[in-house]
Amino acid sequence: MTRTILAIGAHYDDCPFGIPGTLLRAVKKHQRVVILSLIGDYANWPPVRGREKALLDLSRQLATERGMEMRFLNWKSMGFEPTLEAKRAVAEVVAEVKPDTAFMLWPRDRHADHEAASAICHAALSQPARLLGKDDARVPSRMYWYDNGPGHTIGFEPDTYVDVSAEWETAREWLGRLMAFVRNEEFDPAKADAAMDTKTVLSRYRGLACGAKYAEAFKSVRPVPREDL
Repeated sequence: MTRTILAIGAHYDDCPFGIPGTLLRAVKKHQRVVILSLIGDYANWPPVRGREKALLDLSRQLATERGMEMRFLNWKSMGFEPTLEAKRAVAEVVAEVKPDTAFMLWPRDRHADHEAASAICHAALSQPARLLGKDDARVPSRMYWYDNGPGHTIGFEPDTYVDVSAEWETAREWLGRLMAFVRNEEFDPAKADAAMDTKTVLSRYRGLACGAKYAEAFKSVRPVPREDL
């Protein structure tokens, strides 16, 4: 049966930076992939001020080209907290998408948006039925936290790794095109970019930890039994 993946981040680039290879692998397996960004209003972010709608359009376009769906909620950066209203807004997406597997940001982070998003998503993914009063709003059978790089994530110790070596170049280009837009430049794959360099180092490090060339790492929200190893 086709599985459905729901990947959630605070910003437009959290999933394209944190777990692009894993999402691309899911598409290769003919799984449905939905990416949700809690922040959909970038008018208060100087790098794209005046181009904020174009950022959303490009994010959706790049996701669509890679076989995924990209959605945005309406909050601004620093404009949301883990309130009941926020938890219900994300739970509505969970109830509609019906994910089998879900990914969310690790809860300890140097960016307040990331910490708020993690708390909101943890509640929405773990208790959608209670939040919405809908008994058919199901909990994903697998839920994972992901990290967002050494500049943000604090105290992340993964227990699950995904080899993304085959998806690496496509993942790197995806991130690079987003970063080029933010700089208001044409994408040049040969040009050094801080986010791309950080992702490369992080993915190589995760790969060395599990015996792959490039890998992405996760922490399971709850232990998941396996029939075999």
